[in-house]
Formats: sequence, structure tokens, C-alpha cells
Amino acid sequence: MQHTLVTGGAGFIGSHLTELLLAQGRRVTVVDDESTGSVRNLAAVRADERFSFVHGDVTDAALVRDLVAPVDDVYHLAASVGVQRIADSPIESIERNIAPVELLLAALADKLRAGQPTKIFLASSSEVYGKNPKPSWTEEDDIVLGPTTHLRWSYGASKAIDEFLALAYHRQHGLPVVVGRFFNVVGPRQTGRYGMVLPRFVDRALDGIPPIVHDDGRQVRCFAHVADVCQTVVALMAEPKAVGEVFNIGSDVPVSILELASRVLAVVDPTLRVEFQSYRDAYSDDFEDVRRRVPDLSKLRRTIDLGPQYDLDAIVRDVVAWKTAERA
Repeated sequence: MQHTLVTGGAGFIGSHLTELLLAQGRRVTVVDDESTGSVRNLAAVRADERFSFVHGDVTDAALVRDLVAPVDDVYHLAASVGVQRIADSPIESIERNIAPVELLLAALADKLRAGQPTKIFLASSSEVYGKNPKPSWTEEDDIVLGPTTHLRWSYGASKAIDEFLALAYHRQHGLPVVVGRFFNVVGPRQTGRYGMVLPRFVDRALDGIPPIVHDDGRQVRCFAHVADVCQTVVALMAEPKAVGEVFNIGSDVPVSILELASRVLAVVDPTLRVEFQSYRDAYSDDFEDVRRRVPDLSKLRRTIDLGPQYDLDAIVRDVVAWKTAERA
């Protein structure tokens, strides 16, 4: 039985990934410190004898070595999440993005030298592109970050360092790594606590108050359902051609934030109207946003044959249904 380690497995994406891996017949160990996730997200699998949960911090080198020793592959999803968390705790965000990756790669390199190659999936982010002005981004496009005096860019810089490290371990030691850059993953169990836009809109609409749209709402994003994203991640890990490569993962169907709010209101309460808030009031005086964030998925489609099961309207309905059930 294949044994898989999922770091950050009590989080939004990690819990869905854990369920998928268990459904495939694997044994799964999850490690999470519950700083942003919750073991409650794993309620559906806690009784599965093939599942084990470790409450721990992947900045602990000894723990990381113990966790990777018996497993066949690793999905590294533990990280700081959300624009709000970056704005509030930039030092923690930088450290929590980089330190665990260094420890995991070093431990897996030791296993490789001992004749035990262990593949790792590294969850990265579309934030690494920064404010590249292209209408859509390919994996080979330049990173265009703002100045270091604007800490908003520290998240993208730290995730880029993670990618550099993983690819360096692949090139220098032959470590089997797959890097995925997530673009706006949404779905049940996602919290709006750290700035995630869709759950924030749904929560406010269900409370009968207007959703808040930052700036003019014309920012463009692409939203993918977490179930589709998890299927993509697992398919990439099973594909030998994906090793040593970086992939955009998500949807490539663009929508403005104002349109997203309108679709939420159409489902929850069409009588509500959005309210607007400046970035200064929401975050800080020096906050910068990216006006358009759209992935080019050509490389992904050339590598695996897997299409999305959810369009945006289905995603919105699913999130509303989950939020409504949570309140019942």
C-alpha cells in the first residue's frame, strides 16, 4: 500500500487532497499545526484505519526526518495563506514558506542517497509572477516583483525561492520534484479569514449585508474548484514527464471581481448591492494589487488529459450550499 505524507493536510486544499488519496486506496499521514487549518476539516476520514494525523510544525527538523522516513511520496501544502495574513504577519509568512521546504528537500535528498527516491509535490502560487504585465502567464515568463519596501511582494518572493530550491535539488541531486502554481483555488472548507474573496462574499451575503469589493472591482481572476485542482495534482504526480517541471494549476476562464460578487448575489440575495473599499483602508498605504491574473494552461494540457468538472456558477452554488449547511 502506497504511503503518502501531506503537509498542511488539515487545511482547505490539503483536506480535500487527503480524502482523494485515501479514496485511491493509499495510506495517508497528515501533519499540520492547525495555525490556519483545522482537524475538523478531516472529520470524514478520521476513522479510516489508513489515516493518521500528527499535530506538529514542519519547521521542526527532527519531526520532518521522522515523517518522511517511511513514506513513498510527499505533497507539501503547508504554508502561510492569504493576502490578509501576509499583510498582518510578513515575517512569519516568509519564514513559514521557506524553512519547511529546506528541511523537506534535505531529508528527501538523504533518502535518495540511501537508495530510497521519494517524489515530492511542491505547492507554489501564481504570486510568483508578481505584476508581470502579460495578459496570461506561462511557466517560463519573467518574475516581476515590486520593491522590497512593499512587503506585499514578500509572499511571491518566498514562494519563488521555494521553487528555486526544489528545482535545484532536482538538477543537482536528481530528486524527483513536481512544482504546481495554484491560481485562486476555491470551494467548501475555505475560510475568508485571511482575505480569500469568494468565501468573504458568500459569508456577507448570507448575513444579509453587502459584499465588499476592493478598489473598482475590475481586477480579473480565474477560479478553480478544489476538487478539480486535487485531481490535477495527483495526475501530475503520476505522470513521469512532470518530474522536474513547473505547472500552472487552476482555471483559465477570467472573471472580474465585481462579476464574481454579482454571481454570488444572484444565488444568495439579488436585492443586495456591493460596497467598495480602497486598498489603503483594507490593507495598508503601500499595498499593490495585480489587475489581471490569468494562467496559460497549455503546458498542463500537454502533460495530462484532465478537464475541469466545475464551472464558475457550479463553484458558487457549491460554496453557498456548504456555507449554508455550516450555519444550520
